[in-house]
Amino acid sequence: MIKQQLTQKQQQKLSPLQIQQIKLLELTGLEIEERISQELEENPALEEACDSPANDGEGNTDPELDAGKETEEDVVLGDYRSEDDIPDYKLQQPFYHPNKNTGEEIPYSESESLQEYLLDQIRMKDLIEEQIRIGEYLIGNVDADGYIRRSVEEIADDMAFRHGWDVRIQKIETVLKVIRELDPPGIGAESLLNCLLIQLKRKEQTPERILAVKILEDHFEAFSKRQYDRIEKALNITGTELKDTIKEITLLNPRPGNAWESNMEAKMAHITPDFFVEVSGGELFLNMQENIPELKVCKEYSRMFDRYTNAKQTRESKQTICFVKEKIESANWFIDAIKQRTVTMRNTMLAILKIQREFFLTGEESKLKPMILKDVSELCGYDVSTISRVSNSKYVQTDFGVYPLKYFFSEAMTNEEGEEISTREIKGVLKTCIGEEDKSNPLTDDALMQELKCRGYDVARRTVAKYREQLNIPVARLRKEI
Repeated sequence: MIKQQLTQKQQQKLSPLQIQQIKLLELTGLEIEERISQELEENPALEEACDSPANDGEGNTDPELDAGKETEEDVVLGDYRSEDDIPDYKLQQPFYHPNKNTGEEIPYSESESLQEYLLDQIRMKDLIEEQIRIGEYLIGNVDADGYIRRSVEEIADDMAFRHGWDVRIQKIETVLKVIRELDPPGIGAESLLNCLLIQLKRKEQTPERILAVKILEDHFEAFSKRQYDRIEKALNITGTELKDTIKEITLLNPRPGNAWESNMEAKMAHITPDFFVEVSGGELFLNMQENIPELKVCKEYSRMFDRYTNAKQTRESKQTICFVKEKIESANWFIDAIKQRTVTMRNTMLAILKIQREFFLTGEESKLKPMILKDVSELCGYDVSTISRVSNSKYVQTDFGVYPLKYFFSEAMTNEEGEEISTREIKGVLKTCIGEEDKSNPLTDDALMQELKCRGYDVARRTVAKYREQLNIPVARLRKEI
């Protein structure tokens, strides 16, 4: 049986302004600039506030006044300065700009990518047009490490099905050999073993390099697991001979493509700090990124709203009033959200500075205190989720480097003296212990646990293993050296 009934219940809903504040809080400095530009384009009631003294009361500039503002110095320079008065060494100097004192930026130049470098080389080879086309396709399959990890059969199928090129496998293999002769050595290899062998065979052959080739071809598994005793016994060589050979192998580049980075990767690697912390006279001073323009509601839209509201109401005027009102409200919401974002980020960063004051003064990692989101939340009065959004993808520039805000958050542990210490401090001590160990007999996780206990850090073996993995440090067997 279907029936209707009324029920009352409490439900918490976010207002449009709160939703907008949450979304803006997650954005980085560059993203917020793009978001503001987008809003300026979409909302005609929103505009940038111009505080230029040349503006009149209505916010308009007088071009005749601007044209008449010409100083005596400008006239003199315009009449008498010429290229003949500039010394020759300045005209020939790289990146010289005659107006460099005006603060103009030097044009940015992007470096050549790995693919472009390889294409320039293969086009200089004595190849027919078909081989060059195959070479261009193969170079397009070179990854960031410099490898072509796909098999020749897969490449041939891809060329046939996607591009309609019916190319024989033998032709692809021929061009692939040419690519592996290009610089840097080892480029185009299918695996690490293949990459190392290509580099060794291109060098002048010495007894050490001949032995290195034999080790890689016949005992690569034992070499990768650092089972040196097994290699010495199998090849009947001394420890000195093996040490010299391994030194020859370690001089090779396992990632021949790592000297280049694509333009997109270079741009993404560039970090723009959201906060700037300076130390002066033992005090900390906080500044924020100031690329955000000041926004205001367009006066013309405000006057339009007043004019239509006071005029006689018609169907068209009501539609106009609704449209203008919606745009003005949206502009006010956006302005308030931007202001609230700035206040929230500043208060959150001030709370972090208060907790981690010693670190920002000294830059020593050991001075970092245990800090979680709840600690900052209680100090500045915001919700934990708000602190999480502020700390995500935000960076701070200090006198000691640029750090992500998440760097300052860590769990707490208690040492033998009952003091709370940061897990980051334990990781630093663990890294120091591994750096000071005897490389011929590296410390196991159990030995590292005992070493940490001797230094006042009582941690379990599985905790040592977890921290070691987080530091990207291999197990003792793989750290062994001759």
